[in-house]
Amino acid sequence: MKRQLIAAVGVAAMVVGLAACGSDGKKDDSTSSSTAADRYKGKTLKVWTMSGSAPKGWTDSVKNEFESTYPGSKVDFQAQEWTDIGPKITAALSEGSVDVLELGNTQTSGYAASGGLLDITKDKSALGGDGWAANQNEAAMLDGKQYAAPWWVSNRVVAYNKDLWAKAGLTAAPKTLDELYADLDKLKATPGVADPIYLPGQEWYTYFGFLTGEGGKIAKQDGGKWVGGLESPEAQRAFETYKKLQSYSVTGPKDKDEATPQQKDVFAKGDIGTMIALGWELPDEKAMAKDKIGFFPIPGKTADKPSGVFIGGSNLAIASQSKNTEMAKDFLKIALNDKNEGMVAAAGDIPNKPALNSQVAGDFAKAAQEATAVGGITPNTPNWASVENTPNPIKDFLTAVLQGADYASTAKKYDDEIAKRLNQKN
Repeated sequence: MKRQLIAAVGVAAMVVGLAACGSDGKKDDSTSSSTAADRYKGKTLKVWTMSGSAPKGWTDSVKNEFESTYPGSKVDFQAQEWTDIGPKITAALSEGSVDVLELGNTQTSGYAASGGLLDITKDKSALGGDGWAANQNEAAMLDGKQYAAPWWVSNRVVAYNKDLWAKAGLTAAPKTLDELYADLDKLKATPGVADPIYLPGQEWYTYFGFLTGEGGKIAKQDGGKWVGGLESPEAQRAFETYKKLQSYSVTGPKDKDEATPQQKDVFAKGDIGTMIALGWELPDEKAMAKDKIGFFPIPGKTADKPSGVFIGGSNLAIASQSKNTEMAKDFLKIALNDKNEGMVAAAGDIPNKPALNSQVAGDFAKAAQEATAVGGITPNTPNWASVENTPNPIKDFLTAVLQGADYASTAKKYDDEIAKRLNQKN
C-alpha cells in the first residue's frame, strides 16, 4: 500500500453551500445524431485521481481504451494530493470544473448529500454494479441511491517480525484468537522481545472491526434518529476481545492512537513481535527489509473466518455539474471493466468485484482480502466526520474503560455524545 486510507475528514463542513449548486438540468449533448464511436469527438473529460491511488499502468490503460473507443475524445487525468483536498473538491464540484473524481469511501456521503454528485442509480447495472461487493458498495450510496462506484478497498492485517516469531518457535499463522493469544504468550517469554504486540489503547479501527464481526454497529438509526451502539451486547463482547489483545501490549499507551507515535516507527526498531496495520503503516525498506515482515488476517473466534475489519478505500463519482455526464458514464464503464479493475487487484488492493479476487497479488493484500468479506464501514451519514473530530468519543471511551472505568455508564456517556454529533443539523 502506498497511501493512507482516508477516514472522514470533515466533509459535512466542507460541502455547505453545494446543495444550491446541484444539477441545473443541463444535459450532456453528446448523444445527438453522431455515431456511437465519434459522439465525444472534440470533447475532453477531466478526471481527478489522488496521488498514488491509481495502480501503475492503470491510467494509461483506461485513457488509451477510452480514446480508441471514442476517436477524437480526450481524457485529461490530473493527480491531486489528499492533504487539504476537501476545499478543492468543494470548489470544483460547485464550479463544474471536474467531471469524474476519486473520493475516499467515507467522504462520499457528504458530497452526495450536498448535491455535488450525480445520481447514477439507473446506470448501476451498465457500470458493472451487479457484481460489486455489497459491503464495498454501501459507501457509494446514500438514502438508497447510487452516487458513486466502488473502486478499491483494503483493511488492517496482522504484521509480524519473522525473526522474532522464529526465535519464539512460532512457525504457522494462528487461525483463531485463542491461538493468537498463545503465540503472544510465547513471544512475551522470548528474550529480546520488548512487546509481543504493539496495540495502543485508542486504535479504534481495530475495535470497530471486532464490533462488526460481532454483528454490531457503532451507531444506527432508530425512529429517525441516530443512536450510539457502545451499550449493545455486541459492543461489549467486542471490547472484551480488544481489551484482552491490548493487554499484551506492554509499551502501547492506553491514551494514544497508532499515529502517536507512528506505529511503523515503533515496529521498525526490531523488538516488536506484532502489530495490526494498514499497508502504508509498514516500515520503509531502509528501516526494515520487506522480507522480514509476514502477514495474516486478524484471526476470528473460530477458524472458519477471520475477525471483522474496517474497510477503507476509494470510490469514483461523477460531478453533478459536469457538462459531460454521458461521457463520464462511458468512462466509468471502461475504468471499472474487468481488465482495468484487474489491474487494481494485481497492484495489491481489493477490487470491487469478488469475482476478481483471484487476481489479488502480494502477501499483504492476500491477507487483507480474506477479511474483506466480513468487513464494514462507518455509518453512512455526512455527519460521521464530526464523530472523528477531536475529541473522538470512541477513542476516549476505549481509554476510559481500559483504565478501569465502569463499562455500562461509560458506554452510555459516549453513546450520548455520538448521537449528539450524528443528529446535529448542518
